[in-house]
Amino acid sequence: MAEAPETGVDVEALENEGDIAADYIEGLLDIGDFDGDIDMDVEGDRAMVSVVGSTLDELIGEDGEVLEALQELTRLAVHRATGERSRLMLDIGGYREGRRKVLFQIGTEAADKVKESGEIYPLEPMTPFERKVVHDAVAAAGLRSESEGEEPNRYVVVHPAS
Repeated sequence: MAEAPETGVDVEALENEGDIAADYIEGLLDIGDFDGDIDMDVEGDRAMVSVVGSTLDELIGEDGEVLEALQELTRLAVHRATGERSRLMLDIGGYREGRRKVLFQIGTEAADKVKESGEIYPLEPMTPFERKVVHDAVAAAGLRSESEGEEPNRYVVVHPAS
């Protein structure tokens, strides 16, 4: 069992998740007659699978909705094969990476507004991935944030420093 030093992350298990997910995604690409190359990686404590190609917009959908659904299906395929819940992250056509940059900026700007006003600042509803990026940006700015509401309308609230 390969574990990253001092983290307790089972890299071998995450690589296995990535392999299962890549096979599943490859099958979907074949069924839909999409051309794409699949890259796998382990980032932190999750497997990352990326699909790169020139004609993948249909697999992303409006506001990433199709991508979110494909990620959930891929996680289900991994769960069925391993019996373990997966936190795998799927990216298609660099959508998540581009979105991560935009969201980090949104989180930074929200933190700046809270620092200026001293008031809490709620943001629009976001997916779990989006909220995580915003929480990270707010924390990097030295403030605290939390998620409120129920899915699919869960949102981030940025709080002033105490």
